[in-house]
Amino acid sequence: MTGGMNQLAAMLTGTFEQGFLFGFLGLGVLITFRFFRFPDLTAEGSYPLGGAVAGALLVGGTGPGLATAAAVLAGAAAGMVTALVHTKLRINNIIAGIVVMTALYSVNLRVMGRANIPLLTTPSLTGEAVALANRIGLPFREGHASTIAVTLALLALAAFLLARFMHTDLGLAVRATGENETMIRALGVDTARTKLIGLAISNAFIALSGALVAQDHGFADIGMGTGILVTGAAGVMIGQALFGDGSIARWIGATIAGVLIYEFLVIAALRIGLAPTDLKLVTAALLLASLALPRLRGAR
Repeated sequence: MTGGMNQLAAMLTGTFEQGFLFGFLGLGVLITFRFFRFPDLTAEGSYPLGGAVAGALLVGGTGPGLATAAAVLAGAAAGMVTALVHTKLRINNIIAGIVVMTALYSVNLRVMGRANIPLLTTPSLTGEAVALANRIGLPFREGHASTIAVTLALLALAAFLLARFMHTDLGLAVRATGENETMIRALGVDTARTKLIGLAISNAFIALSGALVAQDHGFADIGMGTGILVTGAAGVMIGQALFGDGSIARWIGATIAGVLIYEFLVIAALRIGLAPTDLKLVTAALLLASLALPRLRGAR
């Protein structure tokens, strides 16, 4: 009985930890898919870019804080490149994302110098936060609980800042560009600029998720971004299907909750006996269900 409870507690802890780490990915996908109406495939490259930049800098002796910040800036730069390809070269948004995503594969290999960087012996952002807490007298220890606490604090701060930004004049212009680009351009708004800003913020969040996951899992890998866009999109769709549309804060909260629910469903699928090779099938089924549910509700 005790062993079963301990196993359940470990499963829940791991699920919350993974869900909060992917929460930043969900926020990035939310910006492009919902606020911006821009199906950005750059995420498949900017997510491992965050892990690659953070991993290379950590191995080189850079502190976790600076390494993570550099990963965020690298992700923002990747998003800006996609926006420039789309707006300046008049390339279709999906094709622009594919082009940058493809180029980032080689960039990530260049940054890492090899296909995989082990990070088990390097310091992490969580470890740095625990050390800071110990210096001020708080008895924290590095582990799953501290990772959840640090990640949740960062996620709450990111969600707050995103909500505040979306209520500024610039944030309203970004949202309006997604809702009706022709109208907002007629009102004198530079839509190329709003797309640049929107994609930069989105991919900065996605790269942050990649950097934190790499530090938590103990490695950065060239293939860690494969299919990651579907995970973020599933979180956004599940959150919207269960909690509906509403205010900006509600959309953000629903997205984070959707990512957590997605992680719980994946773990549940493994617990009932599905093989890990079936996870992509489970993800596709969950995404299809989250897309169909609002339509079924409307038809009813």
